Amino acid sequence: MLSDCVHCGFCLPTCPTYVLWGEEMDSPRGRIHLMEQAHDPASDRPRQLPDAAVRAFDNCLGCLACVSSCPSGVRYDQLIESTRAAVEQEYDRPWTERLLRAAIFALFPYRRRLAAMRGPLRAYQASGLSTLLRDSGLLERLSPTLATMERISPPVRPTPELPDLVPARGRRRAVVGMLTGCVQGALFPQVNTATARVLAMEGCDVVIPREQGCCGALSAHAGRSREAAAMTRATVRTFERAGVDRIVVNSAGCGSTMKHYPGVLDTAGVAGGGAGWRRRAEALSARVVDLTELLVELGPQARRHPLPMRIAYHDACHLAHGQGVTTQPRALLRAIPQLELAEIADPEVCCGSAGVYNLLNPDPAHELGMRKATDVAATAAEVLVAGNPGCSLQISAALEQAGTSMAVAHTAQVLDASLRGLSPEALRTSAPNSA
Repeated sequence: MLSDCVHCGFCLPTCPTYVLWGEEMDSPRGRIHLMEQAHDPASDRPRQLPDAAVRAFDNCLGCLACVSSCPSGVRYDQLIESTRAAVEQEYDRPWTERLLRAAIFALFPYRRRLAAMRGPLRAYQASGLSTLLRDSGLLERLSPTLATMERISPPVRPTPELPDLVPARGRRRAVVGMLTGCVQGALFPQVNTATARVLAMEGCDVVIPREQGCCGALSAHAGRSREAAAMTRATVRTFERAGVDRIVVNSAGCGSTMKHYPGVLDTAGVAGGGAGWRRRAEALSARVVDLTELLVELGPQARRHPLPMRIAYHDACHLAHGQGVTTQPRALLRAIPQLELAEIADPEVCCGSAGVYNLLNPDPAHELGMRKATDVAATAAEVLVAGNPGCSLQISAALEQAGTSMAVAHTAQVLDASLRGLSPEALRTSAPNSA
């Protein structure tokens, strides 16, 4: 895979870090050159990982825009994931970095732990301390990571728990399982509720397994290959038992990883579980679809009511580049009467969220977020629509910081509003990141 790169440079204008800094080592082809230098063909492992090379790999957002733009078909996605797995196993990080990463991965892949934070977070938001801390700049001085977490935290609202089964309305056309996700389930439960409701109105029985946990996307993205493989096997077991035709995912990062589960197990090597688990992972991956893919495939059954408003659609990286899903969300949105869809400039450049990148690399993530906020504001839209919780958090915080008042919603929420005949105002005020 390393030799597939001909260093042509088509990836450069789509790479967020190259756009920011213009440094060759912070471009996809530059990182591939560093991988070539460190790679030992005899053992298929790195010879040695210099600090500068590790920094270049850490700087990568893993947005996969380079994969979409590459004329040679270089599998940079596989290269960076295997390289990051080698970094985590071979490289001795400073204790402060190890502690930060341990804390992040002890929290975010666990929905119950995230859900336990909802009460304290809601009390904090109601107290007014948020404004005080932001104005003081204290968190920025103490810890840029904590400052980022505080800035992107969405308003916490009470939301009813979804049942194990949401039955189809009218003629049943499919039986689907639904991934509720960790960040999506804990911080954006309104999106899951809207997703289940839309699927039911379009003729799907929606099965929501109680025992489901993290799909492993965040861990795989960060090179924690054994952890990701364990979560992969658990997710495969869960949805094998669910007895469903398809598995519907409404989070771009989760869907991209689940569609590439065999590669997650391959990266983990022996810890992946062997050929039997790989076959099971392949079978599950073949049934995973993004919400918008399934809805376009089924075709409309429920009536679309008008939504007279202007919205902007953001291409989440792991939906556009990781799954190749770009036309389906737009087709669904354009089919809503009186809805005007605006396009955002430079859609291929990442917003800076990238899993937990904005926590590990807050400065470049913030710069990318502000660039994206400027492009979003230029559309003069009333609502920004995105298909990934990390993007929603990142861009909403950047819009607020830029002084732009704009709600951020998920595609499912826009469809739900149209199917139920709600007003544009109801969508603006119910969007998960609206004030």
